[in-house]
Amino acid sequence: MLRVPSDISSQEFESLKIQDMTFVAYRNEVYPSRYEVFFEEHAVIVVLEGEKKFSSTTQEVRVEKGDILFVQRGFYLMSESIHEEYKSLVFFFDENLLKEFVGLHGELFEGRAAREAAPLQAPILHLHSSENFARFIASVLPYFRSQSNLKTHFLRLKFQELLLHLLEIDRSGKLQSVLLSIHQGQKADLRFLMTSYSLKPLTLIELARLSGRSLSAFKRDFQEEFDTSPAFWIKQQRLEHADFLLRTTEMNVSEISAEIGYESVSHFIKAYKAKYGKTPKRRR
Repeated sequence: MLRVPSDISSQEFESLKIQDMTFVAYRNEVYPSRYEVFFEEHAVIVVLEGEKKFSSTTQEVRVEKGDILFVQRGFYLMSESIHEEYKSLVFFFDENLLKEFVGLHGELFEGRAAREAAPLQAPILHLHSSENFARFIASVLPYFRSQSNLKTHFLRLKFQELLLHLLEIDRSGKLQSVLLSIHQGQKADLRFLMTSYSLKPLTLIELARLSGRSLSAFKRDFQEEFDTSPAFWIKQQRLEHADFLLRTTEMNVSEISAEIGYESVSHFIKAYKAKYGKTPKRRR
């Protein structure tokens, strides 16, 4: 699994930063390539060349040159190159900069979208480039070679420009609603979040961030909602899923241990026995 932007390395990507935050990364895809991507930040993927397929549990989107994808923070997508010439730019949206943008351009968020601030119902918003947007992308590329001491300041302006172009392209108003919900600090529903991610290899810090809370607030709200700690609840959910797999599949103990996120098979067996009174092998 590739976590982005934290797993972006200089060996695989060229990237530009605004202070310590990755703003945009360029990648010339190694073909063929198929991997799972977890988005730690909201992101926009701009296809420069070639074709690729992105899929989630609810969507499958095939993209080509000129296509734009807005991907919400916290989603997993399976990324699969289907053309050897695939190249892309991926922009990442720091939440503080997004809030700053909405504050500066409040007049753009008045009316219907302002009354219906909400995340997207699906992880991917598929857009198509315009002439103006293509010119904007061309204006970003020279910064990968720029040595200017003012680069960070220019990139902050490019961030504002990028969002304005995307709002212009998106006729549905969905992006407008997402940005407004971020600005208003809307928090994710904990029960929905945990049901979606209990089996994913995410840390408590990552889960807290996805929920729109600090770690301490996440633990406090979780205790109120579930009457237990998040670590204990997640452990129980994973062991229950392991028991389901033992009873309904032919997966072996090592495969099930890996499936529910245990790096050590012996630790899994010990935890399973503590809950069910038998080892996984005897239980089966």
